[in-house]
Amino acid sequence: MDPLTQGLLGASLPQAVGKKQHFVLAGVLGLLAGMAPDLDVLIQSETDPLLFLDFHRQFTHSLLFIPIGSFICAVVLHYLWAKKRGLWFKQTWLYCALGYSTHALLDACTSYGTQLLWPFSNQRFAWSTISVIDPVFTLSLLVLLVFGLLKRNPWYARIALLWVVVYLTLGMIQRDRAEAAGLQLAQQRQHQPLQLEAKPSFANILLWKVVYETEGNYFVDAIRLGREVKFYPGQSIAKLNLERDYPWLKASSQQAQDIERFRWFSAGYIAQDPDDALRIIDVRYSMVPNQLNSLWSIKLSPSANDDSHVEYATHRDSTPASRKRFVDMLLDR
Repeated sequence: MDPLTQGLLGASLPQAVGKKQHFVLAGVLGLLAGMAPDLDVLIQSETDPLLFLDFHRQFTHSLLFIPIGSFICAVVLHYLWAKKRGLWFKQTWLYCALGYSTHALLDACTSYGTQLLWPFSNQRFAWSTISVIDPVFTLSLLVLLVFGLLKRNPWYARIALLWVVVYLTLGMIQRDRAEAAGLQLAQQRQHQPLQLEAKPSFANILLWKVVYETEGNYFVDAIRLGREVKFYPGQSIAKLNLERDYPWLKASSQQAQDIERFRWFSAGYIAQDPDDALRIIDVRYSMVPNQLNSLWSIKLSPSANDDSHVEYATHRDSTPASRKRFVDMLLDR
């Protein structure tokens, strides 16, 4: 999730269980350690544009890395700041470990994918119960932590943790409802999905994107889950077929290898962009949830040599028409 939310949750746990005289110190240490795993975004390469996809939410987000990552945070923060304020190193480490431990689990609640079991598995866990940005979730945490700091009362942090559990549970219920509704829609089309996923749309758990796979195609639809279920039928696209779509591509080339890296990152949901034959999109993500305007893609080049990487691009579909369509769906108008 976004750094602010990660920091707020990282601050909540040590404040909820730490010593009352360490309330502010524990919160600051937990906040900084709770954001620290996302420093993996600094692992990038000018020659390999997909390197950050390999490493973001990888080893720094592994549950097994919590003792190591929190120890590094503790060493830095203790000697720069916490020692001067009377904490022992083991106390600094404990508060950093509590904050650091919240990060990967919260990330796994989004749909991006987090390698919780690295290095034993490169499976990307994505429970899809919350959007990577959710103002209702984050602002509630922020308000509770501010009141906790003003009152120096750990019960506000404990209520914040309870709020996290309640909201993520509600997101899980909404996800299951969306998957059931998506399966119903597929069956109405006489489709038997090979796999089906539901993901919250941007900044809410009311409007969901459902993606399912048939033998040769992907289908994307939007479903609004209020008191009643409302469907917004969407688009479909042919699954990527390298022999059909890129007959000129050598299987041993770096571009072919990069396609497989992108396929792994996208959980297999990749297709040829209908507007650009050289572009491959991740069909799981779009601003308007029943459309195929992908948020990121890779682009091939027929003239590239065998050692050349693909290009990686992000796309922000923020046109007034897209924003209006999204808001209209969200508000059911």
